[in-house]
Amino acid sequence: MSILVRPSRFPWPPFILVLCGAAAIGLGLFIPLVWVPSPIKELLDLFGFMLVSVAVIIEISAMVALRKAKTTILPNKGSVKLVTSGPFSFTRNPIYFGNVVLLFGLGLLFENLWFWPLALTCGALTQRLAILREEAHLQAKFPAAFLAYKKKVRRWI
Repeated sequence: MSILVRPSRFPWPPFILVLCGAAAIGLGLFIPLVWVPSPIKELLDLFGFMLVSVAVIIEISAMVALRKAKTTILPNKGSVKLVTSGPFSFTRNPIYFGNVVLLFGLGLLFENLWFWPLALTCGALTQRLAILREEAHLQAKFPAAFLAYKKKVRRWI
């Protein structure tokens, strides 16, 4: 199927998110990394909660913006409209950015440092397997508008 119709046949981003989260949990169980003692631990817990909250807010607001525009939130479906408002005004990929922030926050909450390198892995794999194809799809469907959007808004932050 043409990239003009849809960017991918498989919804990579949620799969990558779950895979990286599960890998972090598994590694944390079998090869635990040293964690910090109190009172710093409590501060890190609070920061982790804040990161998770910010990630969820960004992701939900991005999904709401996509729904309002009546275009798909599914990463393997074709877009019918280029959304540039809401969280899409500060990152071209707010849901994927939120996924990475979520993993960092979960690492703090679960006291599992494996989440951190796997958050970066999640971002790199998402860019390679989804973002590049999605951007090619958007460039093909909305050539002038997407080019102007790319000049104004960064891919991540």
